[in-house]
Amino acid sequence: MQASTRMTKLSSPRLHLCTESRRRWLIAFVALLALPGLARSQASPPPQKEQGDPYIIGVKVNEVVLHATARDRKGFLLAGLAHEDFQVYEDGVLQPIKYFSHEDIPITVGLVVDNSGSMRPKRADVIAAAVAFARSSNPEDQMFVVNFNEKVSFGLPHETPFTDKAVELQVALSGIGADGETALYDAIALALEHLKKGNRDKKVLIVISDGGDNASQHTWSQIRALAGHPDAMIYTIGIFDDEDDDRNPGVLKQLAKDTGGEAFLPKSLKDVAPICEHIARDIRNQYTIAYVPTNRKRDGTYRVIQVKASVPGHGHLLVRTRTGYYAPQQVQASPTKAADHAPY
Repeated sequence: MQASTRMTKLSSPRLHLCTESRRRWLIAFVALLALPGLARSQASPPPQKEQGDPYIIGVKVNEVVLHATARDRKGFLLAGLAHEDFQVYEDGVLQPIKYFSHEDIPITVGLVVDNSGSMRPKRADVIAAAVAFARSSNPEDQMFVVNFNEKVSFGLPHETPFTDKAVELQVALSGIGADGETALYDAIALALEHLKKGNRDKKVLIVISDGGDNASQHTWSQIRALAGHPDAMIYTIGIFDDEDDDRNPGVLKQLAKDTGGEAFLPKSLKDVAPICEHIARDIRNQYTIAYVPTNRKRDGTYRVIQVKASVPGHGHLLVRTRTGYYAPQQVQASPTKAADHAPY
């Protein structure tokens, strides 16, 4: 959903499964099953991006890659749309679409889970919801966990950067007690950095928190700037009580809006698991759209994106995607677009 800075190979107009990659994965999986008493499996190193790699979208350096969700006016997901049904605008200028696909491709996804003291009575529901998401996902997704209170840590062991198993995810979520203050911004920064190590082109964060922060070294403006660069959608789930003084739903809403994700503020903890399942369905039913910006300046400025769609019988559709991105620049400098204070 933003400017891609990686060179990837175009194997065909549509994504497909590589027989050799599947064969290697199945051999590794059977070998793991044969090891009794193995508590955790070590994730395989990212494969080389060879011709035919099933997880590499065919885009080139400086292309902008968007993942868009299209719904009708009643809120129903629409499948089967063609690239002619979409129009992409950058800073108000229509952009030619160079790549278009509607495929359920595996993703790299990080679960960023608040373990501060205020979350203690909610932990069981949060863990159950995260496991529900894992079980609703593509079996070839790469998943990881970032737990945080005033400290930030990975839930999986060091030798296992990612997993595709719900049981390992459950262990990763249960490995820390709920206590202390909240370093939400530091946790998001660490998760965004770890996403880069995944070898799936589609990357997602799911942040479960009250939105408050009272212990981070990163600032709100830095987090918005970071979210404007990586190829990542951020979905947020706000869990808090009315008497929770640290809650900040505005942060959760803004992160989701900026990156093309969605923010949820459930009224009851029993709604959290269905929300996670909803997010999994949403991710599975997105359109991938890529274009080369007509504005070729490498000036580091923020470019506003708008995607429109309409089809006969449905009229204008509701399209959700990233709202913009920071253009690359010749000399690295800190973007100044984001506000210095967090919304509420």
